[in-house]
Amino acid sequence: MELIRQQAGALEADGGLAPEPPVVPEPPTAEELDRERKRSWLKKLGGLLIPLAVLASKAKLLFLALIKVKAVATLGTMFISIAAYTLAFGWPFAVGIVLLLFVHEMGHVIQLRREGVEASAPIFIPFLGAMIAAKSLGDDAAAEARVGLAGPILGTIGTLIPLAIYLGTGSDLWRALAYIGFFINLINLLPVLPLDGGRAMAVLGPKVWIAGILIAVAATVFFLGPFMLVFVLLLGGPELYHRFKNRHSEESRTFHSVPTRTKLAVAAVYLSLATLLIVGVAETYVPRTL
Repeated sequence: MELIRQQAGALEADGGLAPEPPVVPEPPTAEELDRERKRSWLKKLGGLLIPLAVLASKAKLLFLALIKVKAVATLGTMFISIAAYTLAFGWPFAVGIVLLLFVHEMGHVIQLRREGVEASAPIFIPFLGAMIAAKSLGDDAAAEARVGLAGPILGTIGTLIPLAIYLGTGSDLWRALAYIGFFINLINLLPVLPLDGGRAMAVLGPKVWIAGILIAVAATVFFLGPFMLVFVLLLGGPELYHRFKNRHSEESRTFHSVPTRTKLAVAAVYLSLATLLIVGVAETYVPRTL
């Protein structure tokens, strides 16, 4: 015990326990600094790639959805048609005419779906218009007539927009778009397959298509040129021949079995729409001068 007290007293005389020197870390080597920089860069890259990967997955789902509803084909052919019309008429008129065609075709699509028939989105064909695909046009001639008239009806309503802008501004561009809108819908009312008027007049029986051919020939001679008649007959000729040939079959009689009041209603809508379109074409037409 005495020895311990002596040692403690000696330590107190020396000023207590000496503190340990601080440990100074060695500076990192160049290799360690390089590894740290790479690790930091990878963290930043990972933080950027994660939201990009999420965005890419969403874009993939969107693309697949667009393919599923066939919107890609519609948008693609729409842009091709705009480009083609731009070369001939300039881009403002090109965009306008494609939108007018789109509204017209959507009239058919909407009515087909109301009839319970699946219809494709519109597909555009430069300088020939647009088309849709469907397995049928309804259960009977009345449904086919409703589908046929729906395009020109909605197309005419859509044409009232450039007409109103023209009346408010006096712009030749909007007058030209109003004219072409009225003209497109009027031509489609010719009572011959595969045009909308031929679909509508199906309620009156296959014989009406003979009169439709004569009207189409007259329109071709005076307004459209031979190419349009050839085009119409190539598209609608086989269907017209098949329907006329089988007009006495039980299936054809059942299909065309429509109440008289329905026939009168369709005829009234057809004639009223045709009259309105004729007036619209006449009022917006501008003679071209050299």
